[in-house]
Amino acid sequence: MTTTEQMSFGFDAATQDAAPTPAKSAKKAKAPTPSALTAVAESLSHGAMAQALDAHPDYKVLRRLVPRDDWGTASTSETQRVIVLDTETTGLDAKNERIIELAMLSVQVDLATGQPVGPVTTYESFEDPGKPIPPAITEITGIDDSMVRGQRIDDARVAELVQAADLIVAHNAGFDRPFVEARLPVFATRAWNCSFAGIDWKAQGSGSAKLEFLAHERGWFYDAHRALVDCHALLQVLATPLKNGQSGLQQLLQGASNTRYKLRATGAPFEAKDALKARGYRWDNENRVWWTTLMGQAALQQEADWLKANAYNGRSARVQIEAQTALVQFSARAGEVSDLAI
Repeated sequence: MTTTEQMSFGFDAATQDAAPTPAKSAKKAKAPTPSALTAVAESLSHGAMAQALDAHPDYKVLRRLVPRDDWGTASTSETQRVIVLDTETTGLDAKNERIIELAMLSVQVDLATGQPVGPVTTYESFEDPGKPIPPAITEITGIDDSMVRGQRIDDARVAELVQAADLIVAHNAGFDRPFVEARLPVFATRAWNCSFAGIDWKAQGSGSAKLEFLAHERGWFYDAHRALVDCHALLQVLATPLKNGQSGLQQLLQGASNTRYKLRATGAPFEAKDALKARGYRWDNENRVWWTTLMGQAALQQEADWLKANAYNGRSARVQIEAQTALVQFSARAGEVSDLAI
């Protein structure tokens, strides 16, 4: 691409208007200078340049995600209050590591449209973990010891917000929920769902379920790995429609009423391991068993039929299931455990 093409941003008409009218002599007109082209480009708004690039099939323009603190006039339809939550921590193990930042957005969701409505209540706080923040965590989050020293989460304010919520959503609730329940038991009293596991993003055509990737697919970029901006990004991603026309928020609210089952293929033959792995089962090294999660009774029965035919070679067997309601799922607490004959 020539310098002229790079500088023009595809606005050929504007460049041609700015160029001098060719003389009638045989001499060629002088090409516009780079400074002239820059002046033309600068006369156009960033929005106009972005719009022109976005219309070209070879370009995709990302716009900085702008947090929304109000989603418009409150709905006259039935609503439920959802909290979108994120944490930053000193590590991965909720038993041994600590929260260093907690952020929440609390907003009403119109059950008919699946859209947030009205003002967004925001909570954000650092917390001193009582030990040095590992350098690797500081590198990822930008949070260092000086930022959290002496800071503490406001337990009363968090409890007030949580008790008013119908559902709490996190993008990897299996990580966030054990941390916040260990620190603030009020979180164990509310239904949870996970925007990472609770929506089949692959079926939605997404190349990844990572939040940054989902935002990029919708035309946004943001400074990730800080709790509050991650919450704003997740809320806006979940407000966009899925293939069935529902918003992600609608699907998660409806999904919270279903029971999630953790199925353990107890006593599965060793030679079934490849089939189980290909099916998406995970290996629990501590309990020496392959397991998977299923949403709803119908999915559980279908999986039991598959197991009998493909893992147990048609033989009768007993597998273990753990029923997890939204009050338990994604927490460190166990659901109701029973055996299922297949």
